[in-house]
Amino acid sequence: MNRILIIVLLVVLNCKEQPEALLNVQTVVDNAIEISGGELIDSSSITFNFRDRHYVAKRNNGDYLFARITTTDSDSVFDILSNKGFERFINDDLIKVPDSMAVKYSSSVNSVHYFSVLPYGLNDGAVNKKYIGLTKIKGQRFHKIQVTFDKEGGGEDFEDVFVYWINKDTYKTEYIAYSYIEDDGWGLRLREAYNERYVDGIRFVDYNNYKPKAKNVSVLDMDALFEKNQLQLVSKIELEKITVN
Repeated sequence: MNRILIIVLLVVLNCKEQPEALLNVQTVVDNAIEISGGELIDSSSITFNFRDRHYVAKRNNGDYLFARITTTDSDSVFDILSNKGFERFINDDLIKVPDSMAVKYSSSVNSVHYFSVLPYGLNDGAVNKKYIGLTKIKGQRFHKIQVTFDKEGGGEDFEDVFVYWINKDTYKTEYIAYSYIEDDGWGLRLREAYNERYVDGIRFVDYNNYKPKAKNVSVLDMDALFEKNQLQLVSKIELEKITVN
């Protein structure tokens, strides 16, 4: 048999045996974003309550304003992150915030808004996506995708590594794991989505938030640890009184 023909046959057979290996990670992410609201989020105003604070997110095709409002008996603190940077107001007064604290507050505000609409944001320019393969969790099959960030444009926490488990049949993101830097090293979390609801076409979920019982484990192994009951529930991430315009 012609050598070239043999090579072609081997390639075709290999593709049939391992179709998922050739899967376009961009297609998976695009589908996951679309099923969760997609373009509706591009131009939206979203509000919700989280842990006794009120959050407001206004997006307009690249322009954004993320706010966190903390109300006490005597004051209201407005932390605002937008395209022009971070600002803090106490009542109506703009407060000068040291650069080191502005970075901390910005990261805190951005994190809550970022998680509230995931997987929206995974097509940002600083995001790097890698298809790991198919895996099973609780008997269901998931596309497993690793996400890292460029230093330029990746934010203060650009070194964090995320893993997304996107349902093979529904394209809904049901599990998210991530690593982050702590004072004494790296921390790991896995979030399990529950309480799914759509508000004006945008998908919102709450999360069970887990950490590994063992140390020195990889973020890529968090699904296996979850299946083996080797994760410990540390908190719940619950959004309340969600509105969308």
